[in-house]
Amino acid sequence: MARILSIDYGKKRTGLAVTDPLQIIAGGLTTVATHTLFDFLKDYISKESVELIVVGEPKQTNGMPSENLARVMHFVNRWRKLYPNVPMQLYDERYTSVLAHQTILDSGLRKKARQKKALVDEISATIILQSYLESKRK
Repeated sequence: MARILSIDYGKKRTGLAVTDPLQIIAGGLTTVATHTLFDFLKDYISKESVELIVVGEPKQTNGMPSENLARVMHFVNRWRKLYPNVPMQLYDERYTSVLAHQTILDSGLRKKARQKKALVDEISATIILQSYLESKRK
C-alpha cells in the first residue's frame, strides 16, 4: 500500500509528515525551506510510493481563508498540472499550530528545543495527517 504525505505549507518553512505503508499512523518526516519543497517532493515520490498528498488549508478561526491560502493554491495548482498522477487534497488546518505548540510543551522538551520553529511545522503536518486519517475512518 502507498503512503499518504501531508504538508503544512508556510511562507518560509514547510512541515512534512507521512503515514506508514499501511496508512495507520502519521509520523513527522521533516521541515524544508519552502522554496525547496517542489524538488524535495519530486525526489521523495521517486523513492517512495505516495498515493495522496494532503495539504493543510489555511483558514481563520471564523472559517474564512487566511492570507496564506493564495500561496498554498499556487503551489497546489502547479503540482496538479505537473504531477496529476499524485493527487493533492486540501484539509482544514485550523488550530494545528496551537496543538503543535501544546504538544511540544507537554513533551517536556527544554526551552531551547521548544523554540525551534521547524519542529512546530513538522508536528503541525503530523497533526493534519493524523486528523485526516481519523476523518477517513469514520
